[in-house]
Amino acid sequence: MSLLIKNQFDEQQNQWHIELEGEVDIYTSAQLKEAFIKLIEEKKEAIKIDAKNLEYIDSTGLGVLIGALKRLKEYNKDIIIINIKPSIKKLLNITGLDKIFIIEG
Repeated sequence: MSLLIKNQFDEQQNQWHIELEGEVDIYTSAQLKEAFIKLIEEKKEAIKIDAKNLEYIDSTGLGVLIGALKRLKEYNKDIIIINIKPSIKKLLNITGLDKIFIIEG
């Protein structure tokens, strides 16, 4: 399975909007990490992740999300995750990551 990352900067909300499609795992997490680094270097603003088409994320992918959040926190910015599937929401709850990311819907 592959990972498709679509991103754009929302000027009105002053934040990045990212759509993830597919799986974030040991094979695709480097791609996501690279995307986050580029976005944060370009504009140090919050990142809103639309996870409606995210089928799976493993510990490697969660590590990438945590790394990106740590960088954003240096600028007092957050990662917001929307449209999350129940299985992934459960994973975030179990790991306690639902308390460090902003989960909407």
